[in-house]
Amino acid sequence: MLKQEYVSLENIDLKAEEWLKNVKVYSKADRFSFSPESSALLILDMQKFFLDETSHAFVPSSKAIIPNIRKILDAYRKSNYPVIFTMHALKKDERPGIMGEWWKDVLKENNRYSKIADELKPLKDEKIIKKNRYSAFYKTELKDFLMNENVKSVVVTGVMTNLCCETTARDAFMNDFFVYFVVDATAALNEELHLSSLKTLSHGFAVPLLTVDVIKRFKQCTMLL
Repeated sequence: MLKQEYVSLENIDLKAEEWLKNVKVYSKADRFSFSPESSALLILDMQKFFLDETSHAFVPSSKAIIPNIRKILDAYRKSNYPVIFTMHALKKDERPGIMGEWWKDVLKENNRYSKIADELKPLKDEKIIKKNRYSAFYKTELKDFLMNENVKSVVVTGVMTNLCCETTARDAFMNDFFVYFVVDATAALNEELHLSSLKTLSHGFAVPLLTVDVIKRFKQCTMLL
């Protein structure tokens, strides 16, 4: 499969605006505007496996989204709203299932590439969901955690747009959470995969947002207090 650095730190803002224009016909942003209250931030699989250039699974555009994820993460931390990280890795004796056959590849917990990127290192009290399938909801405690925190909506960030991010967004929707998908805080192996997921999600599962939209809403809510 073609790997493509379709966004960089220099062009990500312009590209994100283009994507929003592309998905506008599908978007329901006019009906479901984002509000930070009762929301949680999902940071999916921002691990060295996908972010380190020495890894065969490296996602070239992943580095461009780190600053945006960091901005959103800082806003959630400052407001003391729930933050959930995911780690995709199997335990020592855990079976990979069909995903192992599909990719002919298995990432184990003890592998150095399984660690979350240093720039986004979770705090001691922040939730880390360990998963072994695309969806962060599949056989994990994520749904129960969100319900216990009275979360009504989730903000999806991370990698890869068309795999773990999209599948988690779909499952969140199917579990009756409003889903907000940050187009410039998610990345795929190439732009075609990224944009196709944004179109599908915008049509049936999630509201597409920019990082600046998320931060703006946090600032507006702070001003209302």
